[in-house]
Amino acid sequence: MNVHSHHPLYPKIQPYQQGFLSLDSTHTMYWEESGNPDGVPVVFLHGGPGAGSSPAHRRFFDPSYYRIVIYDQRGSGHSTPLGETKNNTTPLLINDLELLRNHLKIDRWLVFGGSWGSTLALAYGETHPEHCLGFILRGIFLCRKTEIDWFLYGLRTIFPEAWQQFVAPLPESERSDILAAYYQRLLHPDPAIHMPMARNWGIYEGSCSTLLPNPSVVDYFASDAVALGLARMEAHYFTHNIFLPDNALLSNIHKLHNIPATIVQGRYDAVCPIVSADDLHQAWPQAEYIVINDAGHSVWEPGIQSALIHTMNTKFKQITS
Repeated sequence: MNVHSHHPLYPKIQPYQQGFLSLDSTHTMYWEESGNPDGVPVVFLHGGPGAGSSPAHRRFFDPSYYRIVIYDQRGSGHSTPLGETKNNTTPLLINDLELLRNHLKIDRWLVFGGSWGSTLALAYGETHPEHCLGFILRGIFLCRKTEIDWFLYGLRTIFPEAWQQFVAPLPESERSDILAAYYQRLLHPDPAIHMPMARNWGIYEGSCSTLLPNPSVVDYFASDAVALGLARMEAHYFTHNIFLPDNALLSNIHKLHNIPATIVQGRYDAVCPIVSADDLHQAWPQAEYIVINDAGHSVWEPGIQSALIHTMNTKFKQITS
């Protein structure tokens, strides 16, 4: 495809149904449906972990064709309590997706996710391949130790100014373990301690997410609603190696070999470098692999946005029609 052909977002729409599911004594999960109630189901998995979804995410999908399911993972977005790390693990997030699928009486759905959303999509798909019609994955993150270390330290190579600002609140003595230093402060009960750290984490990630500086992306990541969920969940999941065995996602990728998939990756993605997408494609040669040569990490990069919408309008309509 011509990566420079522009596919704009669909017009704004409102959900026709939304609600909250009780997950356990602590967590409730926000979900919504928009588009065509009789259409092909597609579930949107937001990034982070902890970033939450936004109304703009509905606009990647043709609302006349797709039944668009969007939800906030536990601890994120409109799900409550925001930023709660208790009972928050990848296996529980996989169970939550199954609970939602059963609640909405969906047999099989397309799974669409970017960044951490691609991580969760793979983990979910490898656990429940029989319920997946296909995968649309962007900005691949396999959450290996090398990738987590890159996010915390390696990004300094490309974004030294953002990294200096990221570590500025930490005394020199704690900068050899940025993750532990941040995690301790992010979990502090006093908002005067945890909120500045959460905002600082969000600004760091937002600053490194686009090929060219994009203040609106940084502002979004730094906003109170996004920053607390994002920073706490990322620190929590990174500290616990995403609660999965080492390299589990690549080790089990054979379970998805017969399911249609498209991988969209920005060549200059600094947050989730392209080597991870390449590793995934080597292990999953059946998946279509689209590299956007003038894009960073964000889903709002013009070439990435266009490729995702184009893929949903062509390949996945053909597969599901």
